[in-house]
Amino acid sequence: MSAMPSRTWPCPGSPWASFNFPVFIGAFAFLFASAVIIWYLGRITKLPYETIVGAMFTLALAIGILIIPSPDLLEALFGDITKVDLMDTILAIIVSAIAIVLTKITYKKIVLSLISEELATSNEINVARVNLLYLLLVSMVVAIGIKIVGTLLVGFLVVVPAAAAKIVSSNLWRYSTLSAVFGAISASSGVLLSAHFNQPAGPLAVLSGIAIFLVTVSIKLASRSSA
Repeated sequence: MSAMPSRTWPCPGSPWASFNFPVFIGAFAFLFASAVIIWYLGRITKLPYETIVGAMFTLALAIGILIIPSPDLLEALFGDITKVDLMDTILAIIVSAIAIVLTKITYKKIVLSLISEELATSNEINVARVNLLYLLLVSMVVAIGIKIVGTLLVGFLVVVPAAAAKIVSSNLWRYSTLSAVFGAISASSGVLLSAHFNQPAGPLAVLSGIAIFLVTVSIKLASRSSA
């Protein structure tokens, strides 16, 4: 079966149509630039990164609503698995592999920098560089999920599986492993349920992830009751 034609952004008729580049590439370029801006603002303002990320997300969402044509707005916000073609899949696999390898190599430095910048500095770790790499890795992960679950729901895949894993984890290795497993289950369940029920994959992936989160909460409550 031949791959579907690559969808370009914006659609014909948009004032931005002359750019004519794939959504995945555009999203990754914007997220890469945003990561650098967030890193720089964090260094000069000393504000928590989550505060700056919230401001940047709101700004990006507002700009996106202004420049994306109305017929494509719903797809941009909530994604559409049917628009993922062969090229998108190959790019996602490559980016995922790069993110996994870089995370594996720098895992200890990233964790130590997040726990205590002073302790990381005393161990001769370049905290600024590690923080930038961390933000870039997050941007790569977000870029992969945008076309499937959309702009509004992609944050779920970064936050909720990790939150569920934290509830039932007693160490960092278990926490990081379960985060990846729960994220994979949520995403794959969303895609499979989408094909079965003919509904958007993004919301179904979110519901699957919330179900996992509720199960971990139940396990935690049960363990406390039996203790």
